[in-house]
Amino acid sequence: MRSAFTGIHGISATPEVAVVIDVMRAFTVAAGAFAQGAERIVFAETLDEALELKARHPGWLAFQDGPVVPGFDLANSPAQLRSLDVAGRTIVQKTTAGTTGALAAAGARLLLCASFVVAGATAAVLRRARPRTVTFVVTGDDGTAGEDPACAEYIAGCVSDAGLTPDPYVARARNSHGAARLAEGVRLGWEGVHPEDVSLCLEADAYPFAMAAAREDGQLVLRPVAPG
Repeated sequence: MRSAFTGIHGISATPEVAVVIDVMRAFTVAAGAFAQGAERIVFAETLDEALELKARHPGWLAFQDGPVVPGFDLANSPAQLRSLDVAGRTIVQKTTAGTTGALAAAGARLLLCASFVVAGATAAVLRRARPRTVTFVVTGDDGTAGEDPACAEYIAGCVSDAGLTPDPYVARARNSHGAARLAEGVRLGWEGVHPEDVSLCLEADAYPFAMAAAREDGQLVLRPVAPG
């Protein structure tokens, strides 16, 4: 398997197989929601679209990133997610990096969304699919976020070596600008940022499922998938 790495703006043609990475924090939150029993996640292109979808579907929840926005149920914090009842629910998610990257790669035959918490399972899905080339889309900070390439490289390495240790990759993410920014947000008391967010984002292989996105009724929908 050949691995190619790009940012969102580097997607010039639809990849055959794409893995979109957002460690801090969109796809850590998405994985946590599935672990807590969420049924599916619908990606929205704008905040307005997310709120419109929520309004049209009673019982749906809406997640966003950045400062807390009225009408949304969560501001992308994996720690704050733990106190939210999402079992059996549909979630609409709109983030600057992760969901934007997924929508940019939406034409891929196989589209996986990943972070460290589902890295091993994502690699197992790729081993089963045996694609010739996998395009890893690193999304944070316009493709420059240190935690996302580290996660992408860990997943790529796990495809050929299932026993690969995540430690050096997690260490890179721990020392990234993204981790430092969240720590600064905690220090400054930002809403939507929790002191445990970084540590939760760095729990490699915490969940036994991967996450695959596909079009359903005109929307890009994320669901958990078994690796085997």
